[in-house]
Amino acid sequence: MMFRHALRGRGDLDEWRNAARGFLSAGIVPDIIDWRTMDDADGLFGFDDNHLPKPSPHYQPASVPPSFIKLAGAVICHSDPTRFALLYRMLFRLLHDRNLLLMASDEDVVAAQRMAKSVRRDYHKMTAFVRFKELPLPEGVAGRRRFIAWFEPDHFIVARVAPFFERRFNDMDWLIATPKGSASWDGTTLRVTDDPAEKPDLRDETEELWRTYYSSIFNPARLKVKMMTKEMPKKYWKNLPEAELIPSLIANAEASVLDMAKREASQPLAFHHRLQEAAAQVPEAPRAPAGTLAALKEEARSCTRCDIYCRATQTVFGDGPTDAKVMFVGEQPGDQEDLAGKPFVGPAGKLFNDTLAEVGIDRRSLYLTNAVKHFKYEPRGKRRIHQKPNMGEVRQCRWWLTQELELIKPKLVVAMGATALFSLTDMRQKLEDVRGEPIAMEDGRVMFVTVHPSYLLRIPDEGRKAEELARFREDMSRIKRLAA
Repeated sequence: MMFRHALRGRGDLDEWRNAARGFLSAGIVPDIIDWRTMDDADGLFGFDDNHLPKPSPHYQPASVPPSFIKLAGAVICHSDPTRFALLYRMLFRLLHDRNLLLMASDEDVVAAQRMAKSVRRDYHKMTAFVRFKELPLPEGVAGRRRFIAWFEPDHFIVARVAPFFERRFNDMDWLIATPKGSASWDGTTLRVTDDPAEKPDLRDETEELWRTYYSSIFNPARLKVKMMTKEMPKKYWKNLPEAELIPSLIANAEASVLDMAKREASQPLAFHHRLQEAAAQVPEAPRAPAGTLAALKEEARSCTRCDIYCRATQTVFGDGPTDAKVMFVGEQPGDQEDLAGKPFVGPAGKLFNDTLAEVGIDRRSLYLTNAVKHFKYEPRGKRRIHQKPNMGEVRQCRWWLTQELELIKPKLVVAMGATALFSLTDMRQKLEDVRGEPIAMEDGRVMFVTVHPSYLLRIPDEGRKAEELARFREDMSRIKRLAA
């Protein structure tokens, strides 16, 4: 008896794993299973369609090495229709030889590693060659900037690569459409679908700027066509505006080198002049009205009040509605916030979000900011280790926080941690002495003091961590009641 099993086959490891467990529990050998995708399963007869046999009474659940699950997660994204059979065959063999993956010359292992490498390469190409185009907002409408991109991957990698784009472009709304699925981010939720998309009409004013930039940095004296086409295969060129220049740049490379030798240092390069001319053609974004939060945020981008800005990637300003009733103040942005340009998006931010959701507070109704707007850190190898800002730096940055308070006019201000408390009150008190009780402030505001979520992540003892997490949830519940 032969079995035919059809899968959607769009990179979902659990879909294959559930079917594989069913066949494995019945002791079905690999040779009598015809694995297919639903796209090519029609029109075949004589098979028991998608029917999983009953488990054998003698079946004993078995585990496989974690390295196989990791390898299978990459292989399942490959577009080769033989990938399902290959993985099941390897799974069946692993029951008898757990060292299978260590056999570098094994035919199945070689094939799986080759597929995984191809998927990793496709992942890298997507992160390198996705080109976003901005979608203009309707006239008179303010909001987050919106972008769209089109990419044509070889494999089903959209769900695999989407978290990278969420981290990298956290501060804008975007959609990446591909023939193998789409991913989108709206500042709160990452959505992924495996339904094929149609190529949108992508054009914006920056295309000419890209062409000017690319032609200006192109060095004909260092041209290596084979290497260039290997790193940037021609199939990607049609979606890159600057790629239309490449054939003529290659064709004229020899003449350009001779011309460079004649001119040598007799005249300056036209790079900056040409780039500035192209940049001048791009319409300047309208400035925010003076006295608004948007104008304050724009001004903060060039803040040099203290030395922290010198090493930080960017200013991480507050985020949230301008009429928020509740403002949360933390210490300073962390490593991920520094890269994303948005507060509370790292590990502490995730814990904070989860706690808000548990007690029923909508993060989108809150204004979130920090006492210090730049990331202060100590480099340690490839890592950037958080460094506490000193009192002088907190005082220098207080000007921004004061402006935020005046513009937002929150009824309730939550100080998370001692640094936030000092910034708001200029008092150096023990957190425990003021935690959990409403404190009257100027202008009729109320302040509530609690710990910073990063403190909870640093507690080594699991029992004590659970206690402190419960206490933090209770603080958030009290904040919800005070806000109401």
